Amino acid sequence: MKSQKVWFVTGASKGLGLSLVKELLAQDYLVVATSRTKRALEQEIGENENFLPLEVDITNDADVARAALSAIDYFGRIDVLVNNAGYGQTGSVEELSDSEARRNFDVNVFGSLNAIRHIAPHMRRQQSGHIFNIASIGGLAGNYPGFGIYCSTKFAVSGFTEALAVEMQPFGIHTTLVYPGYFRTDFLSDGSIQTAANPIEAYVTARENEAAHLHQIHGNQTNDPQKAATLLIELSTLTHPPVHFLMGEDAFELAKNKINMLTAEIEKWKSYTVSTGFEQTAQ
Repeated sequence: MKSQKVWFVTGASKGLGLSLVKELLAQDYLVVATSRTKRALEQEIGENENFLPLEVDITNDADVARAALSAIDYFGRIDVLVNNAGYGQTGSVEELSDSEARRNFDVNVFGSLNAIRHIAPHMRRQQSGHIFNIASIGGLAGNYPGFGIYCSTKFAVSGFTEALAVEMQPFGIHTTLVYPGYFRTDFLSDGSIQTAANPIEAYVTARENEAAHLHQIHGNQTNDPQKAATLLIELSTLTHPPVHFLMGEDAFELAKNKINMLTAEIEKWKSYTVSTGFEQTAQ
């Protein structure tokens, strides 16, 4: 029965994570949700016997390990892991400091790896499970000035998830890499997205793109997070769920554009590409 499935959702106090937790509880699933502050989860969800809110620093490996054990102690198992915790970082590649770039990787990449490291062993023992890694269409098409570091974190998620899917398959564990487009959440709002501490005036294009995201796209995103939540739950019920999943018509179009661009460029430079082999000696 679906009510016996236990979901573990990171970054669940707002945005897509919060929409997912609410929908899961509405459908009688058992839910473990993490956030930087437990109070934020309790304020949004309230009390529910099917709900375990946990205050977790996703970048702290020991903290994540404790959260996984708490989930097992409370519900007895973990069936679905959703690595959703993350944040946007704007700023050109040059102007972001070492600490700004590393912090974005710590949360968006190493936070997910921490959760996988401590939850995958339980799934392997069960010989079942499903891991959803929430990347971004920016993890497939990264040509957004001012978003290079953020996109690179999502490229990293995409890269390790492709390997993870193959590694988990023998244990009966599904893995789905999700590429969301623009969803109408608070992802681009003040307090969620981070901007460069020391912007460089010369990067006019980066500033224009940042401004468009913060003041024009924010609040007008074309995709509904409630529909995303329902869709993720549906994917979890499939016998053969996808490894790569584009979420949103905008994501679909951006992915097709990237594929077409790559195909054209690969073919254009093919003669150079294939010229590196050793010359064949005539016999």
